[in-house]
Amino acid sequence: MTSPLKPPEGNWWDQPVDRRETIWLGLGVGWALVLFGWMSAFTRVGDQNPIGETYRVSAEEFRAKMGEYQDAGEETDEGLVPPGDDVLIGAGQFYWDGLPVVLEADRQYDIHLFAYDVQHGFSIRPEETLSKQINLQTIPGYEWVVPMTFDEPGTYRVLCNEFCGDGHEAMHGRLVVREGEQ
Repeated sequence: MTSPLKPPEGNWWDQPVDRRETIWLGLGVGWALVLFGWMSAFTRVGDQNPIGETYRVSAEEFRAKMGEYQDAGEETDEGLVPPGDDVLIGAGQFYWDGLPVVLEADRQYDIHLFAYDVQHGFSIRPEETLSKQINLQTIPGYEWVVPMTFDEPGTYRVLCNEFCGDGHEAMHGRLVVREGEQ
């Protein structure tokens, strides 16, 4: 089988590059450097990417911590009211441990994310819109503590956005955000 493309003739790699090509290559490289620098600066200075501490924790340790958290919280019809500013959420095939939970608007919480078995996605968005959404990943063996503040009261949907097996489509939960105490 022969290729329909003909190889260039002669020593094409030894030919000088045309001036216009050099200008376009220079502009492309320059623009790539500008975008790379902007991306790097924005993740450090901007309020774009969630950050937080990550700890190596076993599933048994996190389950024990989750049990203490759930025992200390107040169970309501809408969900668990956390005992403090820490909210523990564990992901397992095919459920969210610690959800539903009831939070206060305009209060910063430390969301502790953990995967019990396989990698899971943590996608959270207001119930009525798809345009305001955050997507995070949970990895087995690591507890990721992400600070979050919910500005608007309402119901926030939590979905697993990383295929985690047969039953993945049933993996959803919710956060209920209420007006804070004045």
